[in-house]
Amino acid sequence: MNLKVTLLPGDGIGPEVTEAAVKVMQHTADKYDIQLELREELFGGCAYDKHGTPLTEQTLAACRESNAVFLGAVGGNQWDGLPQHLKPEAGLLKLRRELGLYANVRPARVFSSFVQSSSLKNEVVRDVDFVVMRELTGGIYFGAPRGVEADKGWNTMSYERHEVERIARKAFELARDRRGRVTSVDKANVLEVSQFWRNIVREVSRDYPSVALSHMYVDNAAMQIVRDPKQFDVILTSNLFGDILSDIAGMITGSLGMLPSASIGHSHALFEPVHGSAPDIAGKNIANPIAAISSVGMMFEHLFQMSKAAQVIERAIDNTLQQGYRTADIARPGDRVLSTTEMTSHILEQCEDLYNTEAIRVFTL
Repeated sequence: MNLKVTLLPGDGIGPEVTEAAVKVMQHTADKYDIQLELREELFGGCAYDKHGTPLTEQTLAACRESNAVFLGAVGGNQWDGLPQHLKPEAGLLKLRRELGLYANVRPARVFSSFVQSSSLKNEVVRDVDFVVMRELTGGIYFGAPRGVEADKGWNTMSYERHEVERIARKAFELARDRRGRVTSVDKANVLEVSQFWRNIVREVSRDYPSVALSHMYVDNAAMQIVRDPKQFDVILTSNLFGDILSDIAGMITGSLGMLPSASIGHSHALFEPVHGSAPDIAGKNIANPIAAISSVGMMFEHLFQMSKAAQVIERAIDNTLQQGYRTADIARPGDRVLSTTEMTSHILEQCEDLYNTEAIRVFTL
């Protein structure tokens, strides 16, 4: 099998965590006799510095020609003063739109070895395992009209039927393979766009009788994620609400540095850690590579349909954490603090051990 992956290391710690991800990606590919063709392109602030735009046509073409795109991180204080359409984050919005990446999948799972690292009580976060399914190419981030004047700024939040239908189907299909529950989050008590959203989700739910559907207002959902996160299986929500809720969900697991994500469309997919570019620690070899490595697991599972390879990666991460290894951002007293490269090496060692044991043979293709 031959697979093309475009790498967009981006800014800040992006290149460091991308390097870690590539090592795991290549190791996994070798185990399954996959030929990886990797192509690296500038993206984000570094692309603006060289080309005057965060997303060049060359980079966009490379992404379109690939089976998958892997993104490190974008942004930094040095680009904050740019016009909105030239900021690194604008390049990310354009990439999502141009590739049709309408479904963002953000898992919130607490590793058994990481329960005590959450700011919430152990009994609240133990065994938490849910997914935020966020609509990614519609809503207020893309709506028109929009603008700003001296005394006024405005944006438009709108959705069309097909946009809600396709993300809802993704959520129901995912829930059907998990625990069979979808919680659709909106603000239908005050927003007409949310009333429309709720009506369409109800219509779609009729095609999935085995999946239970419930509705929740976004303010209550934010509270419930902190109060009782185990009640959730798949959270389905719009672009703006999903942006906020997925970060709340991320923090209950202990650190944004632990969380992967996948952005999926009909023909393309992008995988990235959810953390930012962290320019204050860039180049120091102390960034947490776990979110990036776990994003590689999502790539093998969601795009290449290699769920067993993804299980190996996740188990390798968990085993490494069980041994008390941590990067500085997640370390507690008594932990063994590792650099980015050291943590990556330990996870790779665990991957190799799992592939070589009798027990893991059930995970091979």
